[in-house]
Amino acid sequence: MNLDPVIHAPVRLQIVSLLAAATEAEFSFVRDNLEISDSVLSKHAAALETAGYVHIRKGHVGKRPRTWLKLTDQGRAAFREYVATLQQIVGQPLTDVTEEAG
Repeated sequence: MNLDPVIHAPVRLQIVSLLAAATEAEFSFVRDNLEISDSVLSKHAAALETAGYVHIRKGHVGKRPRTWLKLTDQGRAAFREYVATLQQIVGQPLTDVTEEAG
């Protein structure tokens, strides 16, 4: 079982998880919800975009520049596979270390 290294980084996992529940989210919404800086979000969003998992759209609301993030179909599929892999890992019975030693 392999966990996707692109998604596995904690901040990227949080970004993808948040975007999976939305059609699209404004940069500031993601930043504020994850309580991270602009630079951290930019860095991780760029890595997800390079992997083809996130589409970054820039535009304006009135005269103010805005950035939106959206999971691509590839990103949604990768996230579903990542979650399924985690469920397989967690679904396996845990062994009690004291039982093995005794």
